[in-house]
Amino acid sequence: MDPLFRSIYEVNEIRIGTRGSPLALWQANWIKSLLEEEHPDITVSLITIKTSGDKIQDVPLAKVGGKGLFTKEIEEGLLRNEVDIAVHSMKDVPMKLPPGLGLSVITEREDPRDALISRDGQKLDELPQGAKVGTGSFRRTTQLLAYRPDLQIVPMRGNVGTRLDKMEKENLDGIILAAAGLKRMGMADRITECIPPEIMLPGGGQGAVGIETRKDDPGVMMRILPLEHEETHTALEAERSFLHRLEGGCQVPIGVYATVDGNRMHIRGMVGSLDGKQIFRTEGSGATQDAVQLGDQCAREILEQGAGKVLDEIYNR
Repeated sequence: MDPLFRSIYEVNEIRIGTRGSPLALWQANWIKSLLEEEHPDITVSLITIKTSGDKIQDVPLAKVGGKGLFTKEIEEGLLRNEVDIAVHSMKDVPMKLPPGLGLSVITEREDPRDALISRDGQKLDELPQGAKVGTGSFRRTTQLLAYRPDLQIVPMRGNVGTRLDKMEKENLDGIILAAAGLKRMGMADRITECIPPEIMLPGGGQGAVGIETRKDDPGVMMRILPLEHEETHTALEAERSFLHRLEGGCQVPIGVYATVDGNRMHIRGMVGSLDGKQIFRTEGSGATQDAVQLGDQCAREILEQGAGKVLDEIYNR
């Protein structure tokens, strides 16, 4: 049957497209369990899809295409009707989605902060002068160097286990990872310190899981709708609007974090130079119904401060 004509009652199976990393599989299985609990009458299965981002491990993402490398092949599977939904870490989802696809559900956000795992249990302020810290993120690098210019940043990619191994093998003093991933993987005890947003603003969407669907498949959309978390979705609308105006991805050092309190929201954003010597910051508050406009307004304000010139230099590289 053409997906266009499926009602919620005709959807008795949902195939989840996911990356094969341990964290991605955890997230997909989590969504699977929630759907099975909500709908005992349907069958939910996982289909693992290897993405370009998984295949290319020895080159910084900024040099090979950025965020879309972790979603492209899964989205192609959606469009070919090989899977029914795609489960993504929202920090990996590009601003522009392929025609015919949409982010139908955003689940409740985990801890959005970045976390330091240090070799000797030392917090960020306690690391020795010139300490070696591993990260594959320009956003984290910029803010680390702005706070601790003495640090030596060691580029790294790979899943959580790979990075922990590299910390030992390369004798690093610490590494920076997303707190959400560590907590979801049952590795919260490895966290030395969750870094406050005042020091390291998270990346847009960090800690949130999104579900992407075909727009012409309302039956599937209705099945997954109970997993929606309105506050998180609203916060991410503001964050993604901020990133969209700045054309931001993992190629550039941009941080943004929005919080919701009732019908009001607050958003903070930053843009920095790669060496951490220039940091531009902005923040704003408004009604949740104006989330997209608020994110866009904050982005315009940070551009007026001079962040545009820094971004131009980075994009031109």
